[in-house]
Amino acid sequence: MSERWLIRDAELVNEGRRFHADLRIRDGRIARIDRALAAEPGERVLEARGRWLLPGMIDDQVHFREPGLTDKADIEHESRACLAGGITSFMDMPNTRPPALDAERLEAKYARAAEVSRANYGFYMGASNDNLEHIKRLDPRSAPGVKVFMGSSTGNLLVDDPHTLEGIFAHAPTPVITHCEDTPTIEANLAAARARWGADIPVEQHPLIRSREACIKSTRLAIGLAARHGTRLHVLHISTADELELFTPGPVQGKPVTAETCMHYLHFCDADYVRLGNRIKCNPAIKTAADRDAIVRAVAGGRIDVLATDHAPHLESEKAQDYGHAPSGLPLVQFALQLALERVFDGLLTLERVVEAACHAPALRFDIAERGFLREGFRADLVLVDPARPHTVTRGEVLSKCGWSPFEGETLRSSIAATFLNGQLAWDGERVIDGVRGQRLAFAR
Repeated sequence: MSERWLIRDAELVNEGRRFHADLRIRDGRIARIDRALAAEPGERVLEARGRWLLPGMIDDQVHFREPGLTDKADIEHESRACLAGGITSFMDMPNTRPPALDAERLEAKYARAAEVSRANYGFYMGASNDNLEHIKRLDPRSAPGVKVFMGSSTGNLLVDDPHTLEGIFAHAPTPVITHCEDTPTIEANLAAARARWGADIPVEQHPLIRSREACIKSTRLAIGLAARHGTRLHVLHISTADELELFTPGPVQGKPVTAETCMHYLHFCDADYVRLGNRIKCNPAIKTAADRDAIVRAVAGGRIDVLATDHAPHLESEKAQDYGHAPSGLPLVQFALQLALERVFDGLLTLERVVEAACHAPALRFDIAERGFLREGFRADLVLVDPARPHTVTRGEVLSKCGWSPFEGETLRSSIAATFLNGQLAWDGERVIDGVRGQRLAFAR
């Protein structure tokens, strides 16, 4: 049933502007943006009282683990966490069991999401050394992109055959999305660490094992392939200052090569391994404070285009293992937007720039139809942020299936007051509203 809403007296943030207005929702879309709109019969009114009204965040990189790894995460639990964090659309990676390496497996994931997802959804096609023909036949409207692991991965998703890489970059009908770390470099670093520490490698060695050299070597390779073949390339989770010079600052529109970073690279640095250990072990590794600060500046200047999460949950028992056995990845979606806003409160990013990188740029980069902006006629995916209500993260509120967060005990300086999905109230500031379901993302290609 379609809900009719009037959000009154909000500070809207959209396309580089901040302005006070009311916003009306009809039939799942933004019907009107104007000042002093009068409530109509049957319309529910939300008094924003000057709080920030943003487009819903579009997360271009999540690992929701379904199918095959649902002991640690699944589409239903993680999409609920998305809504609590102001994320209204997500794009999920292919490294599940089985991996999404052909159209049949891709559509099976869409079918499952249609049953259970609380947020809007898209799924990447994976690349391997032996599925180039499936990539060539991919309908470009069926997936946001083709994901290439140009570094260590699970199963057979590591693409290290030069001929296959050339073919993917030459023939992919969508943007190519890359995880860039050089496997031989990592393996050599790991062997050296084992020679020194044996089985007791300190987690503080993680950014030296998954080193900056491994990142920049692989990123240079991807950019060179893209230049040779005219590929639309999107490089994920930039973690080093060294890689930033490879990307061009400015608006995302028209760039053949774009870059993304994730919230944890804006927030943590290598000093945090002492406190959090394997809880912040991820690939690429969180590196130095100087890297973190340079990445924040690159987001501010538009050299990094997109902010995302790389949400990748694991069980707490798995993370409690020694370094060599603890898996990489951390749960992020529920508090990601608030983490980005911490840099706004610090004066390092503007609110307008966070909205551009977390909402507008993913929609533009992946040709997502009618989402990512506060525009009349667009889908009413919205998040209302309270910048005057701090929020201390507690374990009891974690909605991700893994049941823990690396941010437990931290006080964030804003709260998610409401999330609207396709015009329906989906999060009321305290709970996810039952009955609201996401929609399949449409890629206007």
